[in-house]
Amino acid sequence: MIRKPFSYETSRLARFLDRRITELAPKKSQREIAIEAGFPNVNYLSMLKKGASKLALDRVPALAHALEVDPRFLFRAALEQHGFETQLAAVEEIFGTIVSENEVGWLKEIRDASGHTDPRLTRRARAAIRAIFGK
Repeated sequence: MIRKPFSYETSRLARFLDRRITELAPKKSQREIAIEAGFPNVNYLSMLKKGASKLALDRVPALAHALEVDPRFLFRAALEQHGFETQLAAVEEIFGTIVSENEVGWLKEIRDASGHTDPRLTRRARAAIRAIFGK
């Protein structure tokens, strides 16, 4: 019998949760993360990770804290999972591009390394950045 895929299993959020929970495994269990996030049913985190359920937007701050990640990143992923591309576009139009703390770190390093010269993103620079991530 062919297994029917879950609706959200290929979402960026589901893939991220799977990876992040694995990264945190030496520090805390999936159950501990779910409890820390305030999920009444600890299996809910498993459902999110498998893509069987969507992350409610009001749960983003608590889950981000439990996962030790930037809530802005998790919020963007949750909006995408909900299919709220137009809402995400409106949020970004009103507030500017949502940038995570990690992305801010990258920008600061680029500014420092360039001597605050506002360098253009050349093909060579783009290739170097993509190479860092194996792309």
